[in-house]
Amino acid sequence: MTATTTVVEGSPAGEAGERSRGRAGPGPWRSRLYRWDLRYSPYAFVAPFFLFFVAFGLFPLLYTGWASLHRVELTAPDRMQWAGLHNYARLLGNDFFWNALRNTFTIGVLSTVPQLLMALGLAHLLHYRLRAATFWRVALLTPYATSVAAATLVFVLLYGRDYGMVNWALGALGIGPVDWQSGTWSSQFAVSSIVIWRWTGYNALIYLAAMQAVPDELYESAALDGASRGRQFRHITVPALRPTILFTVVVSTIGATQLFGEPLLFGGAGGQKGGASHQFQTLGLYLYDQGWFNYHLGRASAVAWTMFLILLLIAAANGLIARRLRKDR
Repeated sequence: MTATTTVVEGSPAGEAGERSRGRAGPGPWRSRLYRWDLRYSPYAFVAPFFLFFVAFGLFPLLYTGWASLHRVELTAPDRMQWAGLHNYARLLGNDFFWNALRNTFTIGVLSTVPQLLMALGLAHLLHYRLRAATFWRVALLTPYATSVAAATLVFVLLYGRDYGMVNWALGALGIGPVDWQSGTWSSQFAVSSIVIWRWTGYNALIYLAAMQAVPDELYESAALDGASRGRQFRHITVPALRPTILFTVVVSTIGATQLFGEPLLFGGAGGQKGGASHQFQTLGLYLYDQGWFNYHLGRASAVAWTMFLILLLIAAANGLIARRLRKDR
């Protein structure tokens, strides 16, 4: 015999059956659409970045590398003649290229070393409790928010030979006026001072954020052992900031390699030459001069790829040093 069960309408069992039938899962196409959404929607969200990167980053980089292997002029960019490595060989034999590379290195050292040392000192001062700390932090970031053109034009007035405030201050100290744009070291120092003014506060805030991540217990233990603030800074703060210091050194070095706006505007009408004797012409200015004034797009592309290779070497050195720091811990 088989037993049959009759469900009476309106009974609890009948209501449960109706609810279970009403909660039946969606159709197969809805389930498939849901799985596709989970799997592919993240790629759709990040797709705009990659599209813009390919259009404005990767394609110009590859096309510049292709153009560096050809003879191509700005007046006829569609006429390209294969040259192989001729542009690179000519570049390495050009005195102006080596002068620009040397100037880039000198200005980079003159701007990076004082900038990071001052930033570290300012961050150390702001790390302790000061009155109006928020005001000082905003004030440090103000030069970074100032445009390159505005900052450089102000410094051009300050370093004016006849009526500049810097020469006026030197005259008050009994020192004769300096032609800041004509001398080699004076012009490079002037350009470096613009970079220092703009980026010191930015790096100081980076150091300050890293200092605030150092546990306070370390400072308290050192203070109980009689360590002064100077010794605490040398033996606690600086070792804890080594990765951050390395990061700022690499970023500042990359920025110095690509330095363009400050020396261009500081030089005035012929700024792309970097002065009458090319005394502060950087690699960026040399590229600009070759491509847009001498119309040699192939040579300018070779300069651009040489700068790119230099940045790759800097990144490789950064990786080696970072690996060494991790092993030393």
